Order: sequence, then structure tokens, then C-alpha cells
Amino acid sequence: MTHNKSYTLGEVASHLNLELVGDKNCVIHGLASLRNSSTGHLSFLSNSAYANQLESCAASAVIVEAKYAGVCKTNILISKSPYVSFAEATALFDDSDNTEPGVHPSAIIDSSVKLPESAQVAPYVVIESGVSIGENCVIGHGAYIGKNTTLGNDCHLHGNVSIYHQVSIGNNVIIHSGSVIGADGFGFAFDGEKFVKIHQLGSVQIGNDVEIGSCTTIDRGALENTVISDGVKIDNQVQIGHNTIIGEHSVICGCTGISGSVTIGKYCVMGGATGTVGHISIADHVKVSAMSLVSESISEPGSYSSGTWHMKTTQWKRSNIRFQQLDSIAKRLKELEKMANEK
Repeated sequence: MTHNKSYTLGEVASHLNLELVGDKNCVIHGLASLRNSSTGHLSFLSNSAYANQLESCAASAVIVEAKYAGVCKTNILISKSPYVSFAEATALFDDSDNTEPGVHPSAIIDSSVKLPESAQVAPYVVIESGVSIGENCVIGHGAYIGKNTTLGNDCHLHGNVSIYHQVSIGNNVIIHSGSVIGADGFGFAFDGEKFVKIHQLGSVQIGNDVEIGSCTTIDRGALENTVISDGVKIDNQVQIGHNTIIGEHSVICGCTGISGSVTIGKYCVMGGATGTVGHISIADHVKVSAMSLVSESISEPGSYSSGTWHMKTTQWKRSNIRFQQLDSIAKRLKELEKMANEK
């Protein structure tokens, strides 16, 4: 894709701290995949399955590991981790935010709030009393920030984000449109006739370098805080229950539902549409595959799965009948084993 920014290849190599083999004055004006690239594009190879596309690649330059240097017929940037280098290159061409610092006249900001001059506040934003906002923050249109919330430096709240009262957000945090941070956790006590609301007296604490996708909800704690630690990345449409703790640099994929009082360790990956029961712990370095339910604590690192593979409907129906028969089959097997042992 062609962007509104351009760099010489020498400038790109310097920004990414990569070794350049080729023409440092070659102009790069966009990023593209190996297959769809053309003159002026920078591409990358991170999966060996696509190595056969290097010879025919039309990009002006390609980010590759050193072992592929002899295969490319164009300029190359040598990287130990091409995918990470590609990720860093995307920042060079990002033109999604061209706004200037300032406050739109339609924004409603309590007089107690002292905005830094570097802040950007879009139309129809509401900021309540006692809010603290750091340098270089961007508050998108229609966003709401509740009383006594703190926002660190270099944060970006996209349009229609709602931050409830007394939430703590660190530096360099991105929250995408429609997300709600700090709503009440789902807590009720049954008195025999009706449910009595448990008022949620904790809050939400979000660390540094966190990104939260659109339409995600993170509930405040009942007594202690819900905690999202440094470096955590959360996808769209995720539900995180009250008093959950997510460890550093873990990834929560789309449509995941995490129940209340769950502790997830560091460097974990919760695959898409996974779920957990409440009050369990998951160790560091655990990967849970998509559509799995974690029904008890996981104490060792590794990959975990549950559920069944898809199959044709007729086969699934037959298998489901067999599944319902497992208990009776097991009882019959025990009886046969007992009879065999008595002989």
C-alpha cells in the first residue's frame, strides 16, 4: 500500500537499526506483502513457507534473515526477526492521527482539570472533576472520563470510549472505540427471594504499553482492583470480569470471556472465543487454543485445549449419541473386568 510518507532506504535502515545491502538512496513510500508488492514498496519474509516468493518479488526492498540474503534480487535489510522489524516499520508509515493539540469548543471539561498544552481533545468529550491527564494524550470524539481517573503520558482514547470513575491508566495506552473500562462487576447476593446488588468498591488499574480493542469491557473490582499489567494486548469484544489480574505481556484474543477473580500469568495467550470459570489461576507461559473452556487452574506452562473438532452434521449427531452412552459403557466395562478377574 502507498502512503503519504516516504523515506530513503538508508533512513529506514537507520530507524530500524538494520544492516542494509543495496542502494541507500532508494525511495520507499509504502509497505506490501511479497506477492502484492511493486516498486517503492518495502516487504518482509517472516514465514519460510513463502520463501519461494522472494525471487519474483517486485518490492524495492525486503526485510529478511541473513540466510535468505542470496535469494533476493533486490535491496535487502537483514534482521534477526523480520516480523518484529516489519512491525516497527509500520510506525514509520502510520498516518492515522494528523490532529493538532487543542480542545474543541464542544468538549465539556470540569474546571478542576488541568490539561497539558500537548493534549488533543475532540468534539463532545466529557471529562469529570479530579481527572489527571498526562502529556501528548489524544481523547477521541464523544469519549467520557469519570471523576478522579488518572491518565498517563502518550495515551490515545478513541471515539466513544467510556472510562468510569477512579480508574488508573499508565503511559502509552491505546483504547479503541466503544470500549468501557471500570463498569460495575457482575456481583449479586441472593437472599432467598431476590438478588441484592454488591456495590463494586474497587477499580481498574491498567499498566503501561497496554492496547485494548474496540467494544471490550473491563469491570471494576468488588473490593480490590481489576489489574491489567504492563504490555498486555487485548483484542476486540473481550469481557474481563471483576478482580481479574492479567500478567505482563499476555495476549487476550477476540471474543474471550474471563470470569471474575481469575489470575492469568505473564506471557500467556488466550485464543479467540476462549472462556474461563471464576476463581482460578493460570500459570505463566500458558497458551489456550481457540474456543476452549478453562474449567480449573493450570499450574504448568504449555498449550491447553478443550472442545471438539468440527465434522459433518450427520457424523456429529452419531458421535453425540455415543458420547451420551459413555457412562453406561464405562459401567459395563467395569463389570466385564470384574468378571474377568474372578475367573
